[in-house]
Amino acid sequence: MQGRVIVICEDGYSTLDCGNDVVDIINANYGRTDSTTCSTGLPSFILANTNCYASNTLSLVAAECNGKTSCTVHASYTIFNDPCIGISKYLTVSYRCLPVYTSVTCEGSNAALKCAGVLDILSANFGRTDSTTCSAGRPRSQISNTKCYGNNTLAEVTNRCEGKSSCVVPATNSVFSDPCVGTYKYLSIRYSCRII
Repeated sequence: MQGRVIVICEDGYSTLDCGNDVVDIINANYGRTDSTTCSTGLPSFILANTNCYASNTLSLVAAECNGKTSCTVHASYTIFNDPCIGISKYLTVSYRCLPVYTSVTCEGSNAALKCAGVLDILSANFGRTDSTTCSAGRPRSQISNTKCYGNNTLAEVTNRCEGKSSCVVPATNSVFSDPCVGTYKYLSIRYSCRII
């Protein structure tokens, strides 16, 4: 999984775009680590400090971008603390794009998720949003409600799976409560695998 690197000069913006995959931030720094990057037309005294690191850069960029298909980052001291006042800074971000997986489990069965790294739960629903999934042999009355959403699904799946290498989640009313009585439901989970 090849990483990508972007450099954004002071006050610039850039969008990290992973298409259908999701962003996973590897590293980030707002500051200056050399005297040549983003230096065109600038006097040498504002390029002199090459040991300039904003300690909160990685956590802020990761919070903004991880798990999203795209995000826009801004190289500005108004977002990151100013690690070296009077020095021209830039933002360097290393990231990779992780594939998104979908697990669909019919009501009464167990969803089993497994990763080489750790699970990052993106979305989840225990209910029914179409009339074809998990519909074989079911009467129309059990599959016609396609606006059925379990309001605690994401929290429950995240609690059982987030940050683990594997987990099992029963697709049952006893775990999620019943968001639509009389409808045959399924558990749909979108997730990615973060390499640690």
